[in-house]
Formats: sequence, structure tokens, C-alpha cells
Amino acid sequence: MAVTRIDCDIHPAVGGTRTTLLPYLSDHWKEQVVSRAIDGLDLTSYPPSMPLSGRADWRPANGTKPGSDLAMVQKGAFDQLGASHAILNVLYGAQAVFDAYMAADFCKAINDWIAAEWLSRDPRLRASIVVPMQAPDLAIEEIERRAGDVRFVSILVLAQGETLLGRRHFWPVYQLAEKYELPLAIHAGTQYRQAPSSAGWPSHRYEYYFVEAQAFQAQILSLIYEGVFGKFPNLKVVLMESGVSWLPAFMWRANKTWRGVRVEVPWVEREPASIVRDNFRVTMQPFDAPGDAKSVEEIIDQIGSDKMFLFASDYPHWQFDGDDPIPPHLPKSIIEKMCVDNPRETFSRLSLAN
Repeated sequence: MAVTRIDCDIHPAVGGTRTTLLPYLSDHWKEQVVSRAIDGLDLTSYPPSMPLSGRADWRPANGTKPGSDLAMVQKGAFDQLGASHAILNVLYGAQAVFDAYMAADFCKAINDWIAAEWLSRDPRLRASIVVPMQAPDLAIEEIERRAGDVRFVSILVLAQGETLLGRRHFWPVYQLAEKYELPLAIHAGTQYRQAPSSAGWPSHRYEYYFVEAQAFQAQILSLIYEGVFGKFPNLKVVLMESGVSWLPAFMWRANKTWRGVRVEVPWVEREPASIVRDNFRVTMQPFDAPGDAKSVEEIIDQIGSDKMFLFASDYPHWQFDGDDPIPPHLPKSIIEKMCVDNPRETFSRLSLAN
């Protein structure tokens, strides 16, 4: 596979349940969608009309959702932003509905739609398997069903769900992820089972988006301290649209606290920061760092690993202006690794498909 730049996070949009997913649903849910007029299940984390959800020049002229037109996505991700290959991550309400059976069938439909109408039409595209984490047994069924298709290179979950991801009832999902070499891609977004903030409900969308970093931090701690990486040491976890600049202080604090109370978690035998460097990866949009070279250099140095960074545009989300999704002031050595070597090491199935 000739590669120059792998975009690890772009977002195709589901036009609507009735207009897009209906042909891929089971007969029961087809009837339910029609009789109950189920359609716009967009996550409130990313309402289509919100500026962040679609940069102005990436919004279709006909008023449809940004990211819903394959040709426009191809032009934006490949021609304009310079990717040679890209990983599709679908954010839709299938990941959030309370009915686990409905969620499972909708996730199945999304994966079948992506395979038929996106992956089959452009060999440069790969995708994450969308799974219903509301019911881990059904998530396992969907992973098993799709794992044979090597164009699916990871498993997509939301940063804020019903429970923290380290809990043991999720472990069979991670067992399959490790078996099939499918990284767990945790993307910004919420099922709205609890308040997005650890201190309660915010009043404004800006507050919610800002405190997403808290959710990612909580998930890292849960996965480490519950012992997931002791059981599944080869599991890779990708933080998508998490931001980056909070990592150094978080890693330092995690180490400091572990040294004081590690008697409570004797199965965590290494410093948390070391586990983060080995098992976690982070996409580089948004790169929420100060805009000067010295600050960027310090953040990279404090994180202490050149393997963690993955190139991503987050297309069509509005994270930057212009045609260059690579954050300014990154060292050349980091850019070279994050565009090709790190994605290939993280998503090992990338090279298996033609």
C-alpha cells in the first residue's frame, strides 16, 4: 500500500435514518423506522448546524449535512488536505439510544452502509466498526461479524457513555479487539446518560466541548487502574478529538498519585505515564497548544513519546482554517512519524487491504 499521509479521523455523515440506513436495517426495524417516523438521530454532541460540525467551505451547497457527500469528502480529505488514505468514523445516534436491540441493528446498518457505499467506492478509505456499547454482548456480535473485513481497522466508542470503559463487563470487547488487532478508538461525544461535567450540567455548548478533556482523562484512568492493560497488554487505545496539551500535566499527576496509593491497585505494576506512552495514541486535531514554537516543543518533550501522535484532519469538523491540517511548529521528525509510521503501527490492519 503506497502511503504518504494517513488521515486517522474523518467523519462521513448519515443523511438520515430513513433516507440512508433504511435499506440496511432488519425487517423489524425497517417497519419501526417507517411507522414511528424515526429519522434524525444526530448526536447532540455534534448537531449538524453547529459551526464546529462543518467548516463553511465543507458544507454542501444543497443544505445537506457536512460529510454526507462522498465526492465532496474525497475532494476535501484527499485533494485539498493531502491524505493518501483515511479512516472513517461515523458519529450518529445509534451509539446513544437506550434500546440495546435498536442500537445493535442501527450499528449493523451503519457498518453495512459504510462498507457498501464508501469503502467499496474508494480503495483509499478504511473505517471503524461502530458498536453498541450499551450491550457488550451485542457489541461482540458486531465485531465478530465485521472483523473478517480488513477494511475495518478499529472499534469506535464515545468518550462519555453509561459507565467508565475500564469496567470488567467491557473486557470481552477488549479481548476481541486484541485478538483481531483492532484499536479501541474513543471519540469525543456523549450518550448523555450523565452530566457531561463532573460537577453538573453546563449551560452552553462551549462548556460541554471544553470539559470533554475530563471525560478522556477519566477513561484513561479507568482503563489503567481497572487492570485492562495487565490483561490485554497489546490493546491500543486511540483518543480522537481529545485535544493534546492537557496530557503532560495529567501524566505527571497520574504518576504522583499512583506512587502514593498504588497499594490499592497492585496489578498496576508500572507508572501510569509509561502505560499511556505504550498503549495510548492521540489524533492531532484539535491540537490545543499555544501558538509559539517553544510551547509546542515543551509539550511534545513533556509527553515523552514520538509514537503517540496520529495525523488527523477531523474533516469536516472546523478545527482549523486553510489547507494544512498539520498543526504549526511541530518538529519535522514528529510530522514524518505521525503521518505514516505511527498510524501504520497503531492500525496494523491498514496494510492488509488492497
